[in-house]
Amino acid sequence: MVFLKRIIDLFLGVVLLLLLLPLLIVICIFIKIDSRGPVFFTQERLGLGGAPFCMYKFRTMVPGAEHMNEGLFCYTGDPRITRVGSLLRKLSLDELPQLLNVILGDMAIVGPRPPVTYELGEYKDFSPELKRRFSVKPGITGLAQISGRNDLEWPEKIKYDNIYIDNFNKLGIFEDARIVFRTAFVVLSMKGIFEKNER
Repeated sequence: MVFLKRIIDLFLGVVLLLLLLPLLIVICIFIKIDSRGPVFFTQERLGLGGAPFCMYKFRTMVPGAEHMNEGLFCYTGDPRITRVGSLLRKLSLDELPQLLNVILGDMAIVGPRPPVTYELGEYKDFSPELKRRFSVKPGITGLAQISGRNDLEWPEKIKYDNIYIDNFNKLGIFEDARIVFRTAFVVLSMKGIFEKNER
């Protein structure tokens, strides 16, 4: 089942990247016009088995934002967010470059969202429940994403991620298909874009 999931992910990753190429080019142009800095934002995340990898996103904040003010956390009205970045976040278009991560094999279409390498502490110190969510590849979307997104605290995200793993072991790609279908409605609702505890 894991092999079939990889074949489907690779096929969808390539097809979607080609179909969306005109949109991706337009987004790149608008980002460059709107603010100084690179088009893409790269960040080390924890993937399968806790191994770090470089995740790609469209840049939605000013360069160096990760080391300013709230650091990793982003809130409504955050002055670090660019004008184009605000729109990209609302429509979740900033996540599209992760299709490249899917093609490279670092990520899947569906799976637990990968945390920043230093966000949760040392991998060796993770609880068994937390480590279990790293037993599958991280995804662009996942059960936690359609169940609350950034409105969820980490314990809730871990719970949903492990439920996904159980469901995938039972239902396979049908569970992935269900999550992808529901993701469309979550994106259109524009809920859970920012962290819950605003300051």
